Amino acid sequence: MTDESAADTAEAGRDFIRDIVAADLASGAHKSVVTRFPPEPNGYLHLGHAKSICLNFGIAEEFGGICNLRFDDTNPTREEQEYIDAIQRDVRWLGFDWGGNLHYASDYFEKLYAWAQHLIREGLAYVDDQSQEEIRLTRGTLTEPGQNSPFRDRPAAENLDLFTRMRAGEFPNGARVLRAKIDMGSGNINLRDPVIYRILHAHHPRTGTAWSIYPSYDFAHGQSDSIEHVTHSICTLEFEDHRPLYDWCLDNLPVPSRPRQYEFARLNMTYTLLSKRVLTELVRGGHVSGWDDPRMPTLAGLQRRGVPAAALREFIKRIGVAKANSTVGIDMFDFAVRETLNRTAQRRMAVLKPLKVVITNYPEGQSEQLDAVNHPEDASLGARKIPFGRELYIEHDDFMEEPPKKFFRMAPGREVRLRYGYFITCREVVKNEAGDVTELRCTYDPETRGGNAPDGRKVKATIHWVSAAEAVPAEVRVYNLLFTAPQPDAANFASQINPDSLETLTGCMLEPALAGDNSDAAVQFERQGYFCRDKDSAPGELVFNRTVGLRDSYAKAT
Repeated sequence: MTDESAADTAEAGRDFIRDIVAADLASGAHKSVVTRFPPEPNGYLHLGHAKSICLNFGIAEEFGGICNLRFDDTNPTREEQEYIDAIQRDVRWLGFDWGGNLHYASDYFEKLYAWAQHLIREGLAYVDDQSQEEIRLTRGTLTEPGQNSPFRDRPAAENLDLFTRMRAGEFPNGARVLRAKIDMGSGNINLRDPVIYRILHAHHPRTGTAWSIYPSYDFAHGQSDSIEHVTHSICTLEFEDHRPLYDWCLDNLPVPSRPRQYEFARLNMTYTLLSKRVLTELVRGGHVSGWDDPRMPTLAGLQRRGVPAAALREFIKRIGVAKANSTVGIDMFDFAVRETLNRTAQRRMAVLKPLKVVITNYPEGQSEQLDAVNHPEDASLGARKIPFGRELYIEHDDFMEEPPKKFFRMAPGREVRLRYGYFITCREVVKNEAGDVTELRCTYDPETRGGNAPDGRKVKATIHWVSAAEAVPAEVRVYNLLFTAPQPDAANFASQINPDSLETLTGCMLEPALAGDNSDAAVQFERQGYFCRDKDSAPGELVFNRTVGLRDSYAKAT
């Protein structure tokens, strides 16, 4: 490792996994680093996967190695090409690339089959005719040993014959399995003769119907690592009890390399469930609109919500890599998103709940262009023109007819500043028959263009607005927490879904600059939050999603 790469590693932040990698390189145990990210293509990636992606690809990058993207496609009944394509998109979106190192466990099916035959010949695997239920009942418990299968001592020749016929498709699903012959009395249940092959007559996304048997994840995992010469196989803590099986397989097979497995704590976050089963049920049950619903903790959902990849990487860097499971507050995630967008998002004005304002002393038929900066702290992002005229829209919540003591925004007889515009004073309130306020009649001071009074007088509030004549109508979707409980119950998640997780606002009015911008990058709606254009947008029918709200400093100030 060069001095430069060592400096990059130190800058990236150290953790126990990186310490192990650095020590292995320093001792000469490995000359280079190979990691892998091995998703099962049976769903979309989520926040937890993002942590693993950043760790595996990040370590490879920091130490000058490579990281493979390998699909563990060993269960054709749950795998689809849609998921394979989505996973590749999401990894790239997060900022990583596997180059030419794209692999599939199915690439190794022939080799894995040969290694299973090797175990049979060595007396370390056997074909079991018991049903799945019988195997489960004889497996034992955490306090009681398992019971040997009546087929455990089948001769190797008979096992080889049956295994060959299993591959040929001679038997129906569930009729037989291949089990590793380890120790039914082991304190680790994973070593109690685990199933390593099962019969599945199903179409595989890559191999079609060429195979009638498929290896278990545990059997394919370590051997795939070995074939790819992975040096550090980094998994989450739930695989810690599987490590002895990982090692047993590698120790008893003629594999080309000897990877080592290391475990780290998975990502848990308040108000969030990352169980793939729950996420699948949310989609199938119609609780959300799809895998990319902006309320979902999937990477596709976060993208659609406007979360920048840089914010997600920064969040994962901040939470670090630990050995013990813990739960991170969702506010920490929101903070990382806000902090990133505050630096990068251009500013625009949008009125979500419009209230019409007529400036009675502004000439009818006249309009003008006001100057507005795109970012108050980044002059390189330039400026834009905002149209101003006799009729405007302001936020309905920025007016109160009988304001409390600490409300400083628009009220009868009160003067406020229009952002980038003029001082205006409310002179008359117009109501409908139901008594609802529908319009404000105001006057403006033409000497205060740009927001400052020549006589030095001050106002206590600045409000945003859009010109009614040029405003662009839009639908705005305000997303809130999907679950009401800080620690949602995966077994009873449906009862804890937040009924207010989505608020759809129609008739919103945006400044015209937003109509001509086709970017899906988030922008700040001043005083509102960060929003991005949704894929449902069409010409003349804009749809924006709220990415995250602003800090509550504005409410405190007013």
